[in-house]
Amino acid sequence: MTERRVLEFPDRAERENLATFLSRAVRLDPAAVVRLRRRGDRQVAAWVATGFETLAMRTVDAGLGVDDVTVGADVLLAGLPADGPVELGYSMDSAWRGALPPVEGFTHVDDVPARTLVDLAEQGARLAKEQGGHGPPVALLDQPVLTVSGAGAGVAVPMRVVFALTAMDFIPHAARPERIGSAEMVRVRATRTWLRLDARFGSVARRLGGGIPLLAN
Repeated sequence: MTERRVLEFPDRAERENLATFLSRAVRLDPAAVVRLRRRGDRQVAAWVATGFETLAMRTVDAGLGVDDVTVGADVLLAGLPADGPVELGYSMDSAWRGALPPVEGFTHVDDVPARTLVDLAEQGARLAKEQGGHGPPVALLDQPVLTVSGAGAGVAVPMRVVFALTAMDFIPHAARPERIGSAEMVRVRATRTWLRLDARFGSVARRLGGGIPLLAN
């Protein structure tokens, strides 16, 4: 039986959910690719690179005709408004060069107020602007700006992960921090080799020690 290279959605809300995610990815990189990975029969994880050596992910309710495929984010985005199955277009698997973090094995370290992370991103943006140049300097991106401890573990969160989280608009009302409720949290999880931040609208992940490993997953 031939697998169909299509995405199928149970309702329009899930199409819009994925479209929002892809719009943000294309805003960061017009040539972005998206890696789609099936999770059971009813969910699909969509992954993109953010430009901060940090991956971003959103899970949507959908059916994927193949187990794992990488396609152009702009092509998929253009096909989402139409009704019916969404054709995925040409495979771009060779354009995805990094491994994905594991699905399981993460330890919940602690929860951090979302407002704290938005404030850190704003401070980092101001520092980058003061230092000039094209984009934030590497020293600023790699600087640990938050240490989170709990469950017998402790992890340092670098600025590049905070920038990735806010650049993808995963925190509600990030553009107007005064509207972020005190109960709005970002969950910090980690394995021995990966750091992951889970916000309301998506997750970001980075390999501990830096970079995305060039390994098959």
